[in-house]
Amino acid sequence: MSTFSRADRLVTGLSGLVSGAASIVMVALYFVYDGPPPLANVLGRNLITVATFTGFLIFAVGLARLLRAANGGDPGLAGSVATAALRCYIAVTLVSTSLEAGTSLWHPDGSLDPTVDGPLSAANVLLHGPIAKVLIAAFLIALAVATRHAVLPGWARRGSVVVAVVNLAMVPSLFFGMDASFVYAANGWGSVATMGAINMIWFATLGAAILRSRLDGVTAQPLAHAPGA
Repeated sequence: MSTFSRADRLVTGLSGLVSGAASIVMVALYFVYDGPPPLANVLGRNLITVATFTGFLIFAVGLARLLRAANGGDPGLAGSVATAALRCYIAVTLVSTSLEAGTSLWHPDGSLDPTVDGPLSAANVLLHGPIAKVLIAAFLIALAVATRHAVLPGWARRGSVVVAVVNLAMVPSLFFGMDASFVYAANGWGSVATMGAINMIWFATLGAAILRSRLDGVTAQPLAHAPGA
């Protein structure tokens, strides 16, 4: 039996809302300098990333509890896919953050931009770009399906599908090179940075939707079994 308490709702909603809002600051730090950023900028935005994605991990765990409680103890295939995709996205982002910080720590003079210079920037292309976009799309579409009967309001489910489709539209950017100044490049300011900001805003919106919901005390009832099962 799984219960989603008021404290669970507050922790889950706030972790999504606060982490999403803080991530916007992180994205903004990528646009402060035209050339290679100083070490302090890179480490600052990476530290924010570690903190906010730890918050997203709490959001993912709380969301899993909510889906179990609201669906009779079994989140269903869609609910399981949603939470698994979100957790994979968190892990992928933290790995890419480690690669980014490593470049700047290896060259603390600020001579390299870890998003475009050196072999580690190439290693980050799929992590920041298509892989992240596919995982986010899987999370949002599965979440919309898993919450079609309850949990999230209709506008949040429809909005999740729209954001997921936009993310999927960014996946082919893989074929458009690594010129970050090009909006649709694999590491372009549109396909990665701008889309990243939109995703973070939407994550914050989902957190706010959970905070505004009336889900306190939702308790999963044992699933009924067929005779002889």
